[in-house]
Amino acid sequence: LFLSERAGRSRTLEFIRKNAANGLSMANLVAGLCSILCSLNRQHERSCWLLLVGFLLDLADGAVARQLDACSALGAKLDDFADFTTFGLATALLLQPQGALDGLLATAYVMAVFARLCFFSSGISFTYRGLPCPYASSLLASTFLLAGGNVTLLHVTAVVMILFMVNQSFYPHDKVLESQRWKKVVYAGGVVVVLFVPGTVASIYCLVWSLTYIIFPFTIWSCRASTQP
Repeated sequence: LFLSERAGRSRTLEFIRKNAANGLSMANLVAGLCSILCSLNRQHERSCWLLLVGFLLDLADGAVARQLDACSALGAKLDDFADFTTFGLATALLLQPQGALDGLLATAYVMAVFARLCFFSSGISFTYRGLPCPYASSLLASTFLLAGGNVTLLHVTAVVMILFMVNQSFYPHDKVLESQRWKKVVYAGGVVVVLFVPGTVASIYCLVWSLTYIIFPFTIWSCRASTQP
């Protein structure tokens, strides 16, 4: 009985280890689906907060998979599907398309995310080709909250983000949770402000975080392993 109980506990722990990152990807997917529903019901502010939560979940799931040595083809597909849903479809709905031109812009944004996820492989370890779509989504969501949903500003921002995503210049894999301690502090601060300080402060925090990565990717966010225990 003791050996059977021990074996069952081991199987449970192994299952958790293999699926912890998949659970975070599923949470990201659920956040994206809920964001879509909120946008369809004209609750755009709630949609923005869900996108920011998805941004934090996306940064965490890769780190968890690597730390637990649980990377898999299925997990990668699930992560890409969650990213497309949250940072593609859900984010495009923030643009509030009303006519043909607005619809074309939203479609172009979704296709830019699709191209970024499916076709832009850098071939270089810890390096992306084109701006990672979670940062574009975080920037758009923060801009929406700070600008009170100003459609013109959102459209201009979306066009700029599309150009950044389809441009095949290189961006570093920031590995926020696996690099210097200050990056982990930035991530922890993001969790605190998004979950517990909903308002202007959280929006500015995520906006500055995203902008620094977009404008100064290698100067600030290049991946350097932490030398501290």
